[in-house]
Amino acid sequence: MVEFTHVADSPLGRLLLVASATGLRRVGFSAGERTRSGSPDNEHLAAATRQLEEYFAGIRQAFDLSLEPAGTPFQLLSWKVLCRIPFGSTITYADQAKAMGKPRAVRAVGGANGRNPLAIIVPCHRVIGAGGELTGYAGGLDRKSWLLEHENN
Repeated sequence: MVEFTHVADSPLGRLLLVASATGLRRVGFSAGERTRSGSPDNEHLAAATRQLEEYFAGIRQAFDLSLEPAGTPFQLLSWKVLCRIPFGSTITYADQAKAMGKPRAVRAVGGANGRNPLAIIVPCHRVIGAGGELTGYAGGLDRKSWLLEHENN
């Protein structure tokens, strides 16, 4: 499968976006090893870049993109539930497990969220610990905190 990449700047640092000819496959925090490219050479990268810019500018609350995350059936279900968390809201890992119909799978839900390939777009940052504490985020808790504050302003 041919993949296209684009590095976009954001208030949280550079984001590496990866897409196929048919959808967005990955959005992750870049270590800066790649330089920013010019305009994205793929319609899915262009749409994702534009919508992320709108999100960070406070204009967009929901994403409308063709997504192609790769994962197990459990992970895909977990990420689907994440997409239903409203902008500016949070749920617990237990709430997410219940919404998946798997109330005992709290740890597995945390593992699936940690493997979410579409940071920000699939909002795993909206999942918090049972006591309201910020726990686990592949991009770091400072970024998770920033995203939650951004959505509550």
